[in-house]
Amino acid sequence: MKLMIRKTDKGLSAYAPKKDLEEPIVETEKEDLWGGWVKLKNGWVLLLPEMPADTRLPVTVEAKKMGD
Repeated sequence: MKLMIRKTDKGLSAYAPKKDLEEPIVETEKEDLWGGWVKLKNGWVLLLPEMPADTRLPVTVEAKKMGD
């Protein structure tokens, strides 16, 4: 699924346009974010692609929902 990740005043946020859903990222597998999973406040766990650690936000990526 397409996922836009951006930085907000409260931390990182993920927006899935097809689901019209925006949720805060509450947990990450890797400190630099990319190539690991992230957990959203609603409980979704999404696998993010490998990208350079200095990737600028906001960015839209192809993420895979885990657990389905």
